[in-house]
Amino acid sequence: MIWLRSLNLALVVLFPVAWFAPLLRAGIDLPFFGLEEISVVSGLQALWQTDVALALLVSFFAIFAPMLKVIGLALIQFGMMRRRVLPALEFLGRLAMADVFLIALYIVVLKGAGFARVETGWGLYLFTACVLASIVLAWATTKRRRT
Repeated sequence: MIWLRSLNLALVVLFPVAWFAPLLRAGIDLPFFGLEEISVVSGLQALWQTDVALALLVSFFAIFAPMLKVIGLALIQFGMMRRRVLPALEFLGRLAMADVFLIALYIVVLKGAGFARVETGWGLYLFTACVLASIVLAWATTKRRRT
């Protein structure tokens, strides 16, 4: 059980790193034009200026849902919250995975358009790994108590 707690607490640190890490590099597909790095935070900053409703939605999916899940799971693992909350926490993890799917979809659409160059950054892989680890840790915590 100690390894579950340790891995879950590591996500408390890794999620914020993933938010500031470059998810992708995008730019015009012309010579001598550099690619701009886009992270969760820089994307949210741009969204707040153009579409507040979408910015709120993405903020919930990318930041609040994963952290609420990780913190809630830690509270359950340390006996400070009831286990009845686990299904709600698992749902929050799925919402965060929906955010990863949307980012991947944007990359495919931009690459398909042909006028922009898009490269995935290491932050996309880190964010995806954090979300998947969170889902696996919730599953392992659920299984651990049942057996």
